[in-house]
Amino acid sequence: MGQATTGPSFADALRGALCAAALLLAPALAPPSWAQDDIVVVGGEGRHCGEDPQCMNRLHPAIPMAARARPGQTIVFRARNASDFDLDPESTYEDPRAGDSQIGTVHPLTGPVHIEGAEPGDVLAVTLLDIAPGPFGYTSVSPIGFVSDHVTGSFRAEWRLDRIEAVSDDLPGVRIPNASFPGIVTVLPGRDQLAAMLSREAELRAVGGAGFPPYPTHASPAAVCGPDGSHPDACLRTPPPREHGGNLDIRYLQVGVTLYLPCYVEGCGLAIGDPHFAQGDGEVSGTAIEMDADFTLTTRLIKDGPELRRGPHFEGPVRVLDIPSRRFYATTGFPLKAAGEVPPDMRYLGASERIGALRNLSKDVSLAARNALLEMLDYITETYGLTQEQAYVVASVAVDLRIGQLVDAPNVGVTALLPLDIFTSPRR
Repeated sequence: MGQATTGPSFADALRGALCAAALLLAPALAPPSWAQDDIVVVGGEGRHCGEDPQCMNRLHPAIPMAARARPGQTIVFRARNASDFDLDPESTYEDPRAGDSQIGTVHPLTGPVHIEGAEPGDVLAVTLLDIAPGPFGYTSVSPIGFVSDHVTGSFRAEWRLDRIEAVSDDLPGVRIPNASFPGIVTVLPGRDQLAAMLSREAELRAVGGAGFPPYPTHASPAAVCGPDGSHPDACLRTPPPREHGGNLDIRYLQVGVTLYLPCYVEGCGLAIGDPHFAQGDGEVSGTAIEMDADFTLTTRLIKDGPELRRGPHFEGPVRVLDIPSRRFYATTGFPLKAAGEVPPDMRYLGASERIGALRNLSKDVSLAARNALLEMLDYITETYGLTQEQAYVVASVAVDLRIGQLVDAPNVGVTALLPLDIFTSPRR
């Protein structure tokens, strides 16, 4: 991580701002729950997660709590970018962890924070109050991208960020409005949940399905998840979301939104990370505008909340659902393909002959989404003169893939929405 974006002075300033807001906007005898006289600031020490005692990049119930906070108390999480590398283009720091093909540095999470009074079975409501972006960001074409079999070239855009927008010399004529959110909000899994998650993901990998097995190299905390730690082969990787939350990558989790997470351990173990300045629905190139950021939030405990058996819930203002533009252009996709083609994500199912012979799959949303996205990439390259790789990055940070309908068999429908106001140059 580069220079920290906040410090003790930030906490003092935030405390003053919140208290001033409380005096102006609320009765003196009933200040809001977030107007506390103390603020918990978590994380931000050292060059990277391994040097920060309040950072982790694996999930396991044995990971010790890094801080404590009361429900309703304001917490500032100083979060590192997804790769956990210095994003300052002028930096001369050489990170000794670079070059790891298994990306063991992903994702650094600030926490976990023990929420006082929380018990297994409770629901933790997490409300975002503010997101302060760092000065730099990046978006790259990744091998895990949604259509990486079609867009194979390497490309990385470096962005300059402020509270208003992101601009990049690598994408001239493109300006992305600030729509910051955390890619990851999570609690710690319990031992039963950990065992179930490890076993089901191992079953999937055994038949050729995608996944990230436990990997102790560059794991934090090393005492629990590292090569010589207590549980080197049993710590969950952070890339997939699960019932505990995790890498949800939902762009609607912006300021003003409340996320509901299940508690599996005493204190819940709240952590946050993977800051995104902006992302389209899909994060299709494999990355959003990745950045460092400070997240300010508060929590509330619910003793009789929803069971959350299949995944977290969230609610918030409808403004976060809008696209950042006055006009848009859209493409559509259906589950159609060429004879002989087997979509990459279906190959592990072992039905290649049957799938390959078909030109139409029944109600396959993933294939419909691929087709809508490929149409959009063609539109962007032809209309704005960008390369396929540049168009892929634009789609990853600005294009929304949305379901049209799921019932009109065999052809379910997906649309790809492109906000046109992000372009400062005219169409060709």
